[in-house]
Amino acid sequence: MAMSWDKQRLIADGFEPTYVDLEWYDGPRKGLALVDGVPHYYEIRDCNRADEAEEYLVWSASEATVAMEREQWAIFVRYQLSDAGPEEHPGHGGIDVRYDELELLLAPHRQAPDGARRLVGEARFDDGDDRYRFDGVDHWFRWRPAE
Repeated sequence: MAMSWDKQRLIADGFEPTYVDLEWYDGPRKGLALVDGVPHYYEIRDCNRADEAEEYLVWSASEATVAMEREQWAIFVRYQLSDAGPEEHPGHGGIDVRYDELELLLAPHRQAPDGARRLVGEARFDDGDDRYRFDGVDHWFRWRPAE
């Protein structure tokens, strides 16, 4: 089990919240998080499980895009908190019309543009009870420039 941290301690240590997980495999791979207080997409460059910190491409997300991501995230969280089975996961398509519509609208924003910044992201988990929440997830990032 990963060590968890009090939210005030995370903030004091320079960590910022993650709003949306788009990909997770042995840790955060792609999603939407604050970087220097501004919402950004992040996408892992190379998975190196030997380190706690990984290198990511990051690019800013508009206010409208963030609103759509959070709307789609809320649909996903409702599924996660329900008794629905895997066959009812909205990501399969054809399950939730609005989820599908948002998937199409968000697809171009989720692609790293030329000129995306390279940052190293160190992830820590907060001490909340739920992995998936309407206001985000249980991991936070602290960012620094890639070398």
